[in-house]
Amino acid sequence: MSKIYSLFIVFLLPFICLAQNYKIKKNNFFNKLTKEERRIIVNKGTERKWSGKYNNHSKSGVYVCKACNNPLFKSSHKFNSKCGWPSFDDEIKGSIVRVPDYSYGMNRTEIICSNCKGHLGHVFEGERYTDKNVRHCVNSISLVFIDIETYLRIKANP
Repeated sequence: MSKIYSLFIVFLLPFICLAQNYKIKKNNFFNKLTKEERRIIVNKGTERKWSGKYNNHSKSGVYVCKACNNPLFKSSHKFNSKCGWPSFDDEIKGSIVRVPDYSYGMNRTEIICSNCKGHLGHVFEGERYTDKNVRHCVNSISLVFIDIETYLRIKANP
């Protein structure tokens, strides 16, 4: 039965944002962020290594943008890279924009939410952690996780 729920969630969960509490915001993205959330999402900061609540998280569901509820990653994309931040080897199509980042004298690729342009983290290629050979290294504070139970409750009571 668990596999059925997992398959159900992987294919249908991105539509969760149509539910009342998780509707994708079209404006006022950053009004309700805390000072720390604003530091990371708006000012492109980084949370301390190993401090994020989703680093060792492994439930089935979807991760959405903290600022606007845009679906970003499915739980099936998540893997343990042991880097200190949540890592994903794929994204929900069209959910993320890649931006060159030369800050601090480094040559990296920043990832931002395609809807609100909030900072999520960085993407790295060629590290061979997974067969997809991509690691989206994401700040937990930039995410909200929606699990299967919540999804089913929202679907039952729209």
